[in-house]
Amino acid sequence: MLLKETPMTDKIYNVLILCTGNSARSIMAEALINTMGKGRFRAYSAGSAPTGKVNPFAVEKVQSLNYPVENLRSKSWDEFAAADAPKMDFIITVCDNAAGEVCPIWPGQPMSAHWGFEDPAAAQGTDEEKRRAFDKVFRLMLTRVRLFVDLPLSILDRAATKRELTDIGKIAQAE
Repeated sequence: MLLKETPMTDKIYNVLILCTGNSARSIMAEALINTMGKGRFRAYSAGSAPTGKVNPFAVEKVQSLNYPVENLRSKSWDEFAAADAPKMDFIITVCDNAAGEVCPIWPGQPMSAHWGFEDPAAAQGTDEEKRRAFDKVFRLMLTRVRLFVDLPLSILDRAATKRELTDIGKIAQAE
């Protein structure tokens, strides 16, 4: 019995990570997807109400990946709604509904998912306590991104891909 070969694709998937302030979670997710995706993914981040600055603790986490930080900036999602913006394949929101944050909604046809993370930028206390908050979110994000970039997207249909994205967003991290 011959097995049908699955055609490999060289498609690069565009991913937009959305949050409210685009200063921490979405910035870290952008860097993780671009780094771990090994060229299969091109990630961008934006916010519905960008703070205008990237949190320095998020910059530290991104630097730990050897990801270039000089182009990181807090920006509005309006940049990605323009006619000349890259066409997105995936939209992932990373705000935390449990904290009462309003997650942006992205219209159109991209596959979307919600992966809520508590906001490490809201952490209070010493710099070390703030770093611990960023470490916790970064570890959970790392797990979810690894699962995402390892999905066999070339062989999954739209419904299966949507199910996988939703399930990834439900993965909790042990304290």
